[in-house]
Amino acid sequence: MLILEHEAEYQKTHVGPIVSLPDLTRDEIEQPSGKNAAYENFPVGSWLLPARLRQHIATFYAFARTIDDIADSTTLSAEEKIDRLDGFARHLNDDIEEPGYDKAVSMRKSLVATRIPVTHCMELVAAFKQDATKQRYESWNDLLAYCRLSAAPVGRYLIDLHDGCRDNYASSDALCSALQIINHLQDMGDDYRQLDRVYMPTDWISDAGVTDHDFAEARCSPGVRQITDRALDGTGVLLGEAKGVSRKILSTRLSMEASVILKIADALCKKLRMRDPLARRVVLRKPELVLCGVKGILSGIMDMRTYGYPDGTK
Repeated sequence: MLILEHEAEYQKTHVGPIVSLPDLTRDEIEQPSGKNAAYENFPVGSWLLPARLRQHIATFYAFARTIDDIADSTTLSAEEKIDRLDGFARHLNDDIEEPGYDKAVSMRKSLVATRIPVTHCMELVAAFKQDATKQRYESWNDLLAYCRLSAAPVGRYLIDLHDGCRDNYASSDALCSALQIINHLQDMGDDYRQLDRVYMPTDWISDAGVTDHDFAEARCSPGVRQITDRALDGTGVLLGEAKGVSRKILSTRLSMEASVILKIADALCKKLRMRDPLARRVVLRKPELVLCGVKGILSGIMDMRTYGYPDGTK
């Protein structure tokens, strides 16, 4: 069993009992959305990261993308989603290989090879099971608690894969949560129209004098604009907490990658301030991404010259 003793209690309280599905094919279990690395707000396994680790990162991304797509399926019921996600959890923890769970099996083998605990993957499963049943978030803190399961494990996995960090994941958690909320803002129209899911806090919606139906409109109403700006304010606070992330990560290469991602998040926030996310998905164009890359790398180099390299040298 890959699951550790302290993780068994986590599984019981956060993931729930694991049950088997009837024999289904891979196509029946997986629910591909067509989204890939190009859809994400961060580079997936870029050239900045060590070549020897990129296959493990690709395996992790494929696993996370697959279970996210199951949770976001517009054709499966909540029960069907949870059954499939439980199957992925079971294949992470047990030495089994049933049809349809290839990505979980590959992930399990990668975790064994890299000696990384299964916790991060299990937290993602828990987040997407929550997506299957929870359609609304009462407050900003409620949303941040979701981000702790749906986003923070990605950064934590990468940090563990790259020899750790100095701040117990704090700055990485802030950056990953910020990226998650940016994604919620980018997709809030589609999330409501296709899944009846609203991540923006219900108390903010009430304060703005709008209803959930406003997220189905072709443009932001003044109330939805108010909610969007409020979320961007909160995201700005998270990005402030993440500012030192490149100095906390022990790997020079991952440190540079984190610096680039921080610049991407900053640029997306600025663009979301100026654009209407209901009118069109707000993304960075290729030249803007290249500029973020250059700025991030230069910022990372300056940090290292000022504060020292991750290995403690200057």
